[in-house]
Formats: sequence, structure tokens, C-alpha cells
Amino acid sequence: MKKLPTGRQEFSELIDEKCIYVDKTKFIYKLLDQKYYFLSRPRRFGKSLLLNTIKEIFLGNKDLFKGLWIYDKIDWEIFPVIKISFSKIDYKNLGLGKAIDDMVLDIAAENNIQLIKPSYALKFEELIKKLSEKGKVVILIDEYDKPIIDYLDDAEKAKENRDILKNFYSIVKDADKYIRFLFITGVSKFSKVSIFSDLNNLDDITLDENYSNMLGWTQEELEKYFPEYISAVQKKYSKYYTNILPVIKDWYNGYSWDGENFVYNPVSLLNLFSKEVFRNYWFNTGTPTFLTKLIKEERYTPFDIENSYSSSEILDKFEIDDIEIIPLLFQTGYLTIKKIDLFTGRITLNYPNKEVDQSFSTHLLSRLTINKKDKTEILLFQIIDSFQNKKIEKYIEHINTFFKTIPYSIIEEKEKYFHSVFYTIMKIVGFRIDAEILTIDGRIDAVVKTEKEIYILEFKINQSAEKAIRQIIEKGYADKYSDDKRPVLLLGINFDTETKRVDDYLVKELG
Repeated sequence: MKKLPTGRQEFSELIDEKCIYVDKTKFIYKLLDQKYYFLSRPRRFGKSLLLNTIKEIFLGNKDLFKGLWIYDKIDWEIFPVIKISFSKIDYKNLGLGKAIDDMVLDIAAENNIQLIKPSYALKFEELIKKLSEKGKVVILIDEYDKPIIDYLDDAEKAKENRDILKNFYSIVKDADKYIRFLFITGVSKFSKVSIFSDLNNLDDITLDENYSNMLGWTQEELEKYFPEYISAVQKKYSKYYTNILPVIKDWYNGYSWDGENFVYNPVSLLNLFSKEVFRNYWFNTGTPTFLTKLIKEERYTPFDIENSYSSSEILDKFEIDDIEIIPLLFQTGYLTIKKIDLFTGRITLNYPNKEVDQSFSTHLLSRLTINKKDKTEILLFQIIDSFQNKKIEKYIEHINTFFKTIPYSIIEEKEKYFHSVFYTIMKIVGFRIDAEILTIDGRIDAVVKTEKEIYILEFKINQSAEKAIRQIIEKGYADKYSDDKRPVLLLGINFDTETKRVDDYLVKELG
């Protein structure tokens, strides 16, 4: 059984150590005909491995590619390669300008080139020209935006680094005749005006359906390259699941950049196969604090985020002075494209999978409360136990305990706020909950489905639980579930905005 490529970013190391490599060279082959590319993908999605694979192709290391699609498809010419990763330069201590200057000098020294120009941008141009004496130059830039992303909570520093990067990239256009290939990757998509204004021939393939599966692993690739690891997980969970593949898909699949092709996050699958436990892996590799801070400050609820709509123009927009939450969540991987209406251009976004959905929701709830994350999770387990055992009085008690942990300063006196917090809690603890379901005669606030029952919920603010139950009955909300064999229970809940708690609830089971 081949080794898992966990933590491997160098293609040569991955091959030499006989790790599994999911062959993406057919996509790389398509790239070779053109010259300038840009690709945005979330963190831990294989961007570094992709660039390092391209690097080995342009260095002519054919033997590394035995058995891979591209092996007999190209002439294997050798080109000088400049490989830059902004995650590996010490801009935090040295300052970005000095760190870039040192990096360019180091690359020059590795190639026995002496640079005499005064600035980092001019040195970079000089390096390209002198390297081109050996052949046209290949430039691969990884995490181009990290010096900006790391300072999004410090706008002035972010702008300063943005201007430095813009100056650095500006020399590429005038060096065109010396360049064979340029590929820039990052997490974010700052507008071309702000960083790449001089690179107007840069082909942005982020939403290009031809490259939607170039990073991440498809269902077919999962089953082709990892059958033994899938079997091991199946064996461990045989008591619970007869077929483990739908469970793996529900947890870790669902990322898409065209609304048609969906892929897995590699880091999640590799951790699953290594540990043989379904758990949150990708999310825990690092959630930007500025992201949750922005959501908290702007009072976003799940209903503002889930099943949201956008367009390619909006998703492309990312500016330091005007950060919009939906494009930010998309570019960082917390939302993904679920559907694109080609006629209207409308893009439907949602959480990609169970891992991101539950993890992001838990993270937000812990940020909203006084409690730390571990105490929040204990309370959530109490909520799930009481609800599953139909101990509604205890369940409401736990809900009220949770509301006590939310500072008064951030509680809004709106039904939507209380509704959204309740919805998030129920979803995190694993219940299937649908919110704001349209019917012929209205909109159901929420429906929770367990293995044994269906609950129809209606929320009121400063009114009564009885009024909520009456609305469910009068509007026939239960008719939608008349063919379901499970008993239907109506649950009316009223929030008192003065006491910040559920002060009235009523349960009624339909005959």
C-alpha cells in the first residue's frame, strides 16, 4: 500500500518516497500553450504542490513523471525557473521590501548571478534578464497575497504591502520577451487594478470550468487512488455504515468553482485516512481572526450567509478598503459555488460540506458567547441529549442557559437574531434542520427531523407560544409532511427581549 502524501508539497519528494500522487498533469499540459496565469484557491488545497509539479516539468525532470499522463506528451525542454513563495520570506521582521530584496539576491546567488541594481523591483528585472541567457525564464509565485492577508486587521500595513507587491509585479510586463511562463497563485483575488494593473494579459482561471478539478480530488480520483484506505475506514465504521463512501462525501466533498464539478479538500481526506476518524480537519488548520471579527461586528446571521447569491463580478471583488463578507467567505473556502444560472449570471453559494458547516457554526457560536469553545460544546451536547429524549422542558432550559452566555451588548431585539441562533445550535448538534421553508400559505420558521419525529417550529417575539402553535395549524404547515410516517410535533417558542430568554413554549403532537 503506497504511503499517504500527508504534508508533502515538493513533487520530487512525494515521488521519491513512493507516496500516492493524484495525477493532475493533464491539466498542467493544457496550461503550457499560454504564458500568463492566475489561480485563486483556499488554503491547504494543493497550490504549492501544483507549482512544484510545474517546476519539475520545466526543469526537464522527466524520470519523476514515469507512469503519469504527461510523460510522453511533451519534449521535456529545460528552462531556468524562479520559484517564489511569500510564505517563506521573513517580511514580518524585515519588512516586505527588504525581505523581497533578500529573496531575489538569494535566488541570484543560487544561479551564480551577481545583481547590481538598487531596488528590489529592478533587481528582479535584472535577475530575469540575466537568467534568460540560459533560456526563457519560468516564474512561479505561490501565496502572492500572504503579506496582505496577514495584515487585514491593520489596513495601513496591508495597503503598504499591497503597494510594494504592485511595484514588484509591475516589472514583469516589460520583461515579457524574456519570460516563457508565469503562474501566480493565492487565496484572495484582489482586483487587477490594485495589484496587477500592468499585467493586463494575466489569464485568471479561478472560475474557468476547464480547470475546476485541477486542485482538490474528485469522487472518481478518491475511489481510484485510495481504495485500501477507504476499506480501512469502512472496516472501522462497519457497525454504523454499510457503505462508507456517502459518509465521506457528506463530510468532505462539495467544493466547486463552476457549480458542476465538485471536489474534496485533500488535507481533510488525508487526515481521515491517517486517523480513521471523522473529524474537523481543514477548518482547524487556521481560521483568520479578522474573518470572525468582521462577522461579529457586522452582526451577520446564518441566514445572511447560507444559500446566498452572488455574481462573478462580486466574487472577484476584494479590496482592503471595502471587504465584503460573501466574496471573502468564498475566497477563503467557507462558502463554495453550488449552482450557476448561465442566463441571469446568478451564483448560489453555500457551505461546501458537513465539516465546514458544523465547524464554522460552532466557531461563530463560541465567539458570540462568554464561554470558551469547550464549554460551548458541553452545553451543545446537553441540548442534543434532551431533544433526542423528548425532554422539551430540559431542552428549553439548556437553550436559555446558552442565551445567558451571550453578552447583552450584541443581542438584537429581532426575531431573526433569536431564530438564527436557535437554528445554528440545532444544526451543530447534528439534527437535520431546514429554515424558512416556503409553503402555499406562508413560511415555516424551521423544521427539525430526527429518526423518530418531525418537529415544526414557529418563533415569536414578545407574544406567546400559543399564538405560534395557532399559526402552524391555521396555515397548514404540517400538510407538507402528511406522507411521512413519523409523528409530527408542533413546537411554539416565544422569546422575551427584556429577559433575553425563552419565556413560553408549547408542544402539540398531531393526531
